[in-house]
Amino acid sequence: MNYREFIADPARDCAIVAHRGIWQDAPENSLLAIERAIEAGSDVVEVDIRASSDGGLFLLHDETLTRMAGLDAALEDFSSQHLSALRLRNRDGGAQNAFTEEKLPRLAEVFELTRGRIFLHLDVKDRDVIPDVIACAKAMGVEGQVDLWASLTSEEDLAWIRETIHPHDVLFMAKTRLNASDAASQLALLSALSPSVCEIYFDRLDELSALDGLLRESRMALWVNTLDSVACAGFTDTAAGVDPEAVWGRLIDAGISVIQTDEAAALKSYLAARRA
Repeated sequence: MNYREFIADPARDCAIVAHRGIWQDAPENSLLAIERAIEAGSDVVEVDIRASSDGGLFLLHDETLTRMAGLDAALEDFSSQHLSALRLRNRDGGAQNAFTEEKLPRLAEVFELTRGRIFLHLDVKDRDVIPDVIACAKAMGVEGQVDLWASLTSEEDLAWIRETIHPHDVLFMAKTRLNASDAASQLALLSALSPSVCEIYFDRLDELSALDGLLRESRMALWVNTLDSVACAGFTDTAAGVDPEAVWGRLIDAGISVIQTDEAAALKSYLAARRA
């Protein structure tokens, strides 16, 4: 089953997305964190991608290497050879976490590790790099197990997505904010694109009703983050640790079928208990 078929499967359980891998005892965005997400039975692993000065594709979230590699400079300032030698700090980095033997990974290494084992959400920090990411995925034969997202807030965005991503048949995820002043415009663009999956933001759970007609027509899957830093309406990982039914359960009951979390193991345990 490829990623698009998995997302569209009406019989599947809520999908678990491991944010930057399982990084509680491994550097985030490292091969080890990704391997642990696979071993834990996550469905998808989210990784962040940037390009080096010579066009190499590497995993890093931040604008600088400070937090994860102790180097106060942008990844984009260095060659692939230099970046490949950098060791990563454990967990989410910073001076409080020691350096490990894990190196800053190339995207090609990630594709090789994950081939046929887990789906990948590719958060490309500069959309101009997306064509190179697609080319890498296609060259390695993994385009059916990855997704990409980009802003969808204007007609220009819509045209860019249709021109740059759609011809390659790679799963695209839109991001729509129901709590924004231009929510009606964003919904119109979402309806025009009708992607297989949409990352949704809201201030109240009942705002999801604005999607009812579109969901009936397209069977689009809804993705929500419960990461403490970006969660909507108090539906956080921390709150789920206290009462998972009040967070993950309510989201699933409201029609959410993909959850990105920093607590992938806890979400997996909750889903197993919910099924039972």
